[in-house]
Amino acid sequence: MRIMRGCRQACWLALALQMLCSTLLHAEGLEPSATPAGAATPEPAALQIINRTVFVFRATLLGETPQVRALRAKSAIEEALQDEDDQGIRIDSILNSYLVLLGDRRAFIVTPQDAAANDITAREAAELAAENLRLVVEETRQARSVRFLLNAVGYSAAATLLFMLLAKGARGVRRKLLGLLPRLMGKHSERFRVGQTPLFDLQNLYYLADRSLWLVYWLVLLLLCYQWLGFVLSQFPYTRAWGESLNVYLMALLGYLVSGILHAIPGLAVALSIFFIARGISAFSKRVLRRMARPGTLKWLTEETLQPTMRLTSLAIWLFALVMAYPYLPGSGTDAFKGLSVLLGLMISLGATSVVGQAAAGLILTYTRTLRAGEFVRVGDYEGTVTEVGIFTTTIRTGLGEVLTLPNSMITGTVTKNYSRIVEGPGYVVDTVVTIGYDTPWRQVEAMLLEAARRTDGVLAKPEPQVFQTALSDFYPEYRLVAQAIPSLPRPRALLLSLLHANIQDVFNEYGVQIMSPHYLGDPLQAKWVPREQWYADPAKPEHPQPPSKP
Repeated sequence: MRIMRGCRQACWLALALQMLCSTLLHAEGLEPSATPAGAATPEPAALQIINRTVFVFRATLLGETPQVRALRAKSAIEEALQDEDDQGIRIDSILNSYLVLLGDRRAFIVTPQDAAANDITAREAAELAAENLRLVVEETRQARSVRFLLNAVGYSAAATLLFMLLAKGARGVRRKLLGLLPRLMGKHSERFRVGQTPLFDLQNLYYLADRSLWLVYWLVLLLLCYQWLGFVLSQFPYTRAWGESLNVYLMALLGYLVSGILHAIPGLAVALSIFFIARGISAFSKRVLRRMARPGTLKWLTEETLQPTMRLTSLAIWLFALVMAYPYLPGSGTDAFKGLSVLLGLMISLGATSVVGQAAAGLILTYTRTLRAGEFVRVGDYEGTVTEVGIFTTTIRTGLGEVLTLPNSMITGTVTKNYSRIVEGPGYVVDTVVTIGYDTPWRQVEAMLLEAARRTDGVLAKPEPQVFQTALSDFYPEYRLVAQAIPSLPRPRALLLSLLHANIQDVFNEYGVQIMSPHYLGDPLQAKWVPREQWYADPAKPEHPQPPSKP
């Protein structure tokens, strides 16, 4: 016994001398174990006993790398744990380092370089390592106890039974809620209506509720399984470190979520306040604009421009509110949020060029009042009655039953003829052009055109139709008949023009005047006109009493 004690004291003395020499060499900058200049920093090595990390070595000590130190410490500890005697854990200081002792044996040494990575002192690191080593010793003692292992098995079996009961209960709750859903949905479905139209289809709503309950059920089941696994692993010494890590991870995750929610509440409160203020300002601006739209207040703000002006004002207010509230939204400072914002901006800038152009053209048409609903216009080769002036397109209904949708940019880029703007009272302008030879007196031509206009149903007598000589061409003069028609009559413009053209031909044939359209190269031997008795040649049928013959 005395010999063993002497050997131990000799070992302690040799170790102290090595540490002293190392300290002196370090003070002189000549420590052999120091990492040479330009050499790679040694890799840290963890000391693990029965799946529990006791300490992490990071420095080279007396020529031994962290890996060698970890292997030497593991061998010493496992050899000491073979002894069933109760061995205490303590620490001793040697110069600027600390010895962690397991009974009378050295387990390992903690140097300041090992503790520097965690921003703690060497003594604090040694105390933490000693505490971890105490847990290892206690778990080793428990692993050798049959009674303790039987208790762990019993607790695990009880936890498994409780887990199965809770899982079965969660499944029963889900089934019960699914059975109550149809009755609850039928009872409260009347509340989700706008007038007589239901907002939700009960079948689709039931499917959505079913999927939501299914998702909640599996989340609860996974949480129960996670807790069961962590509890069972914590009962046995060999797997206790794994169970504790599972519990720590879950608590850390819950803490992270709760912390994130608590930190996001002030920002959300500020963002909601900004949105509520924007809502109030938007409602106030609408009331102000309605007052300003009264006749005699602002010339550009009328009943036609009131709605788009309110929409633009509300859009500007909400965009400003969104810009102001953006920094307070949760996650607005993350790289993912910034990347998504850049992607959306790029998509809008590349794909919305034509959309912005159409919207700008729609605003120009609205505020310049070029077109109005109900007016008869001609845009390029298209003519008809305007039914709607939208922000992107304008809809026109032709007299032939066609509905034309014209882009607003096309309307602003071409000449638009408005046949309804200059009329007196309700109605629109109807016109047509004929070309008659120079051998026919123009007064006779004008009288015949006015007569044809008087015979056409739908052409107003007041204001009186007018005839204009718009051109003196090489072969004939050009006459334009301009009259006003009433759109309230059931005849569309196309039918009215057809009837007017028919009356013009009848009047000209009645008086024996030849229509020289488009042009001719020489006078024929006989005039090209249709005698009255041939007006209704087969298969034409007379529909009205024939007017008296003219001398």
